[in-house]
Amino acid sequence: MLAVALVAVIAVLWWVCSSWREAVCGRGAALLPGVRAPLLLIAHPDDECMFFAPTILALVQRQRPLSVLCCSTGNYYNQGEMRKRELVQSCAALGIAPSDVTLIDHSDLPDSPTVKWDERLLSSLILHHIKEKNVDLVITFDESGVSGHSNHISLYRAIRSLHSSGQLPEGCSVLLLESVNIFRKYISLLDLPLSRFSGPDVLVISSGSQYQQGKEAMRQHQSQLLWFRHVYLFFSRYMMINSLNFLHDKKVEKES
Repeated sequence: MLAVALVAVIAVLWWVCSSWREAVCGRGAALLPGVRAPLLLIAHPDDECMFFAPTILALVQRQRPLSVLCCSTGNYYNQGEMRKRELVQSCAALGIAPSDVTLIDHSDLPDSPTVKWDERLLSSLILHHIKEKNVDLVITFDESGVSGHSNHISLYRAIRSLHSSGQLPEGCSVLLLESVNIFRKYISLLDLPLSRFSGPDVLVISSGSQYQQGKEAMRQHQSQLLWFRHVYLFFSRYMMINSLNFLHDKKVEKES
């Protein structure tokens, strides 16, 4: 009975979501009026669909030429070659061409939950890519990395360093995916009211078809589809909701 009630509540919230969606997504788009070349900065293959699918699909829908920079091969279990292919297939399922997907394979940037990546090296690689692609918006993890993964947090620290030191090209903004507590993370659309009224700079809510597209992208990562990831696909709010905030100088000073 509890499961039936939960499904019913989620269905109702999804209906409410559809009535909010245009206004909410419209507000987010209005904050990004001149974005021409957004970049999704991730740590591992599967980050793109596990955490950022709503944002990716919203940008693709608005015909923004999104590119992806993945900073490791995800070789923690010696599956790096397979995961490279899975990343390209997943991005294709999300509407991103293989030519717009770049993967860094560097021995000093290992996939590891305990390794903090070298900030100077990482910043240099990211900045080179931003300049090469004329990127004017970087989308990545916030200071908590959503899951607390050390590699996710390393991306935040590298982009924060580039931002605070003024090394990013003029007009290049940074948008950070908001980390939420473990309760909110796994209540699916039940988190919608909290996400709506917490006042993020950008709030993106997937439609039913976009949610299915995100799941299809995750299915491309066959090496990662263990039982708990199937649970994640159903319960995680990140499959349907992305709340994001701009990185500001004031925030950087507070955290430094």
